[in-house]
Amino acid sequence: MDIQLDEPFITKNFIAHKGLFDHQTPENSLSAFQKAVDNNYIIECDVRLISDGTVVVFHDEQLSRMTNRDGYVKNLTKESLVDYKLLDSEECIPTLEQVLELVDGKVGILIDLKDTQIRVGQLEKAVCKLIRHYKGDVAVQSFNPLSLEWFAKHSPNVLRGQISSFFKGDEYKGISFIRKYLLKRLKFNKRSKPNFISYDINDLPNRFVKKYSDLPLIGWTVTSQEQYRKSFNDVDNIIFEGFEPKIVPSKLETPINNVATQSQDNASAAIDTPTVATDAIIENVVNESANNQ
Repeated sequence: MDIQLDEPFITKNFIAHKGLFDHQTPENSLSAFQKAVDNNYIIECDVRLISDGTVVVFHDEQLSRMTNRDGYVKNLTKESLVDYKLLDSEECIPTLEQVLELVDGKVGILIDLKDTQIRVGQLEKAVCKLIRHYKGDVAVQSFNPLSLEWFAKHSPNVLRGQISSFFKGDEYKGISFIRKYLLKRLKFNKRSKPNFISYDINDLPNRFVKKYSDLPLIGWTVTSQEQYRKSFNDVDNIIFEGFEPKIVPSKLETPINNVATQSQDNASAAIDTPTVATDAIIENVVNESANNQ
C-alpha cells in the first residue's frame, strides 16, 4: 500500500459520510456502503473497538440513538452484534472486516478512528491488521493526533488525515480549552504528520488551514448543494450527507465569506501569539491525553 501524495484518492470522488444513507437505509450499514459503491462514492465510516477486540463500524459511543437500546458499544462482543438492529431495519452493526469484504477495492474507504476512550495503539493496531493486505484505497483520519502519530510510526504507508474544527457546541464540552485551542490551530501536526486536513466546513476558510496549503483539504460535513457551491473554492473535496452533490461547473471568482473570515481572523489575532502554543505546551497536552486514555 503506497501513498499517492501527488493525487491522493480522497480528492478524486465525493466522500459519502457514513455511506449513502437515508430514511430507509441506516448510516454505517452494509446497505449504505453498497449504495455508495453503486454510485462510485468514496466511503467514510467510523470504527470502534469492542470488548473482544473486534473492530466495528459505529459512530456513537452509546448505542441508544441507532439501536434504541441502552449501553455502550465498547461492551459488545462479535457474537452479540446480531442482536443490535440499526434503527427500524433488519441490519446489524457491521464489522470493519465485513465492510472491507463488501467494498473489495471498488471505491476508496476513509476510516474515522473513534479512539478517545481507549489507549492509543489498540484500535490502531487492530485496524492496521485488517487493512494491511487489503487490495484497495484506504485512508485513516482522527481528531486524536496520537492516533495519527501511531500510524505515522507503525504504518507510514497509510494515508493519514487530521480532523479539526473550531469546536463550537455541546459535543465538545469534554475537551479542555488548551486542547481545543491547539487542535483548532493544527498545532499537533508536528506530531501527527498528516497527509491531508479534514476540517469542519462551517469553519472554512480560515488562516490555520492556509498554513498547510500544500496538503489536500477536505470539508465536512456538507449537507446541501448550496453549501458545497459556497465552499467550492476553499476545499479539495467534501464529505457529504443528506443529498448527492453535483460538480460545480467552474470556480467562483471570489471565495464566499472571505471578508467575514478576514474580520474573524483579525479579531482573534491578538490572542493567537506564537508564544502560547509552544512545543513544551503541546508536549504536555499530548502526554496528559495519553495518560487519560
